[in-house]
Amino acid sequence: MKYINEFRDPQKAQTLIEQIRQISNQISSEKPIKIMEVCGGHTHAIFKYGLEDLLPKTIELVHGPGCPVCIMPKGRLDDAIALAQQPNIIFTTFGDAMRVPGSKYSLLQAKANGADIRMVYSPLDALQIAKQNPEKEVVFFAIGFETTAPSTALTVLQAECDRVENFSLFCNHVLVVPALEALLANPDLQLQGFVGPGHVSTVIGTEPYQVIAERYHKPVVVSGFEPLDILQSIWMVVKQLAEKRCEVENQYSRLVHSHGNAVALDAMQRVFAVREAFEWRGLGDIPLSGLKMRPEYARFDAEAKFSFPGRQVADHKACQCGEILKGVLKPWQCKVFGTACTPEHPLGACMVSSEGACAAYYKYGRLSIGKREEVKVN
Repeated sequence: MKYINEFRDPQKAQTLIEQIRQISNQISSEKPIKIMEVCGGHTHAIFKYGLEDLLPKTIELVHGPGCPVCIMPKGRLDDAIALAQQPNIIFTTFGDAMRVPGSKYSLLQAKANGADIRMVYSPLDALQIAKQNPEKEVVFFAIGFETTAPSTALTVLQAECDRVENFSLFCNHVLVVPALEALLANPDLQLQGFVGPGHVSTVIGTEPYQVIAERYHKPVVVSGFEPLDILQSIWMVVKQLAEKRCEVENQYSRLVHSHGNAVALDAMQRVFAVREAFEWRGLGDIPLSGLKMRPEYARFDAEAKFSFPGRQVADHKACQCGEILKGVLKPWQCKVFGTACTPEHPLGACMVSSEGACAAYYKYGRLSIGKREEVKVN
């Protein structure tokens, strides 16, 4: 564990926090500097290590829509449940999606009611199930950003190579940069910079974020997930703001390269095309923000092979997951957070997923920080 401990050194953390304090004090602003950490993995790391409490009051972290399960609209989840309930279908999914509430019930409840729904750890597991059950149609619930899309694409290519005809995808992969552009178009959210997602960036590289720096004049720093990674990334964002720069910088250089992963990008390009628009929970329809199967792979496309309700469904009236995903509200500002909505009985996706902001607040004991946050923001 010696290598990991180097990224959790308390003295180095204190040095970075003091530098962040000094630089942020040089920036003329009546309100705190708002920096969004896009990835849900960053949100959980921030709360696990108490980083938000260590930062000066001049910095406010805003939690972004980087949780792939959370941004799934309820209508698409209802489509998945309806598909899983069709006869002769084995529906496979990652575990995070099992307990997300649909308009009537979740995939887990549908499984309890008799649907053949199986949790898998990779799309290759789903392909193996298809090979073992040739008399059944096996559907994989493909969700996630560019992080998971390559493994899905490579599985489709493997299915083609192995001539597996009873395997298909319900494709819900999404793209991160169009979501950031949609956030920047929101007048209610005044962001000064971004801590960019590390996992996504190992695939796409840093170049796609140039549009954020050049068109919207916001600095982006791609970050790793250890405490010193995140603190250094915040320092890099604040330093850019103090120097009046807007650039894309790479803190996570040990894994992320400017051009990304060529093999992963090639697999995605071969199998997927970009949708004209895709609905995001809380953000609505975002142009060019989702992926779909290319026509030449239609035999692996569940949307081409099966019928779906295809309805848009509103979230629970009491749940403000959409506003939390947009960064407009913090989880504790939702009236049902920690009371009617808990991990055991979630009303919204943000409380279910291992990357959800509400789950992070709840898991790490941030249940009564409202007064401290209000003082900090105001």
